[in-house]
Amino acid sequence: MDRIHIVGGKPLHGIIPISGAKNAALPLMIASLLTGETLELSNVPRLADVASLLRILGNHGVDHMVVGKRPGQTTEAGQTIRLTASNVIDTTAPYDLVSTMRASFWVIAPLLARFGEARVSLPGGCAIGTRPVDLLLMALETLGATIEIDGGYAVARTKNGLRGGEIKFPKVTVGGTHVALMAAVLAHGTTVIENAAREPEVVDLAACLTRMGARIEGAGTPRIEIEGVSRLSGARHAVLPDRIETGTYAMAVAMTGGDVTLENTRADLLHSALDILATTGTEVTPLDHGIRVRRNGHGIAAVDITTDPFPGFPTDLQAQFMALMTRAKGQSRIRETIFENRFMHVQELARLGAKIRLEGDVAVVEGVERLKGAPVMATDLRASVSLVIAGLAAEGETQINRVYHLDRGFEALEAKLVRCGAEIRRERV
Repeated sequence: MDRIHIVGGKPLHGIIPISGAKNAALPLMIASLLTGETLELSNVPRLADVASLLRILGNHGVDHMVVGKRPGQTTEAGQTIRLTASNVIDTTAPYDLVSTMRASFWVIAPLLARFGEARVSLPGGCAIGTRPVDLLLMALETLGATIEIDGGYAVARTKNGLRGGEIKFPKVTVGGTHVALMAAVLAHGTTVIENAAREPEVVDLAACLTRMGARIEGAGTPRIEIEGVSRLSGARHAVLPDRIETGTYAMAVAMTGGDVTLENTRADLLHSALDILATTGTEVTPLDHGIRVRRNGHGIAAVDITTDPFPGFPTDLQAQFMALMTRAKGQSRIRETIFENRFMHVQELARLGAKIRLEGDVAVVEGVERLKGAPVMATDLRASVSLVIAGLAAEGETQINRVYHLDRGFEALEAKLVRCGAEIRRERV
């Protein structure tokens, strides 16, 4: 098992290229099941979750080809993957595959829409909360699917194809919106999704589906309207930049000090987080092809945040922002409204000297003058990278164990940070 070793206290200077968004790449890859023609996706990050999903799609019979690197291209540049689902051999997604990644449950939508049936294992528990699939199944039932739970599997069927309907989500759900979109594009008639997720990754999926021949209006708003078509074609689509990776490195610069340009990303993907970061005393400047983040020797101002669906502050940046607030001047309050158990990083940050107390869904952070390196344990993907951020600013050495979580969501993390002057390396133990 790997661990990461960090010697902290070094400001970051240089350029960090931002990878394609994992949270966009996964539903885009799943959308390949909607057509027998080839879907070519570029700017796909090299991540463990991408590799896992390729295995899951392969189990259904989807052929894939990873296009080789161009001359002079580094491994940090996104890869291009061609997916062809012309010969789907199985509409069952077994537990041993689905259990490795919750997003793989979404294959239920394109399988049902295109083939009229799907048998997909329920994904089970999750370290950061229950994250139920009831709203996803409700969306499919609204479009005419019959669903039963049998032996831990959701078995969905439709005799004469899905039919358009009005899907009203009682709360915003990104997964539910992805599933509803992929089901509705091949349904008979018109589907309206009310209280739809507005996340950029939803807009990216809608853009790709439109290139494939879908008729979608309103993506990025709370109301999406889809006019079903009889078939979809292949397409070429570039995965949008990863806004969570962008925000993570921006907070790392705010934490350590320095001056870094984040390349191949867009400020409009995370306005709320960048606006809040600017109030901490960090200089954030949008550029034509990226964002410049600077912090001089002045201290970090304490700021309160509440996580909310897009365009609010992302829950996937909550842990990273908490790490930043551990060094702020004064007290900050961080309210988590999306996942009920997403404060597991608190005890590990405390091992580095952070002062944090929990009051229900609020973490109260008292800024300290310094953090000190220590051995810590990663509990989930975002918690892992919050410990990296804290370790970069801590005095002495920090060892982060169970870093396989990081490989699920951050491409070439150590290499990108080393290029900017960080002393960080991976060790095998």
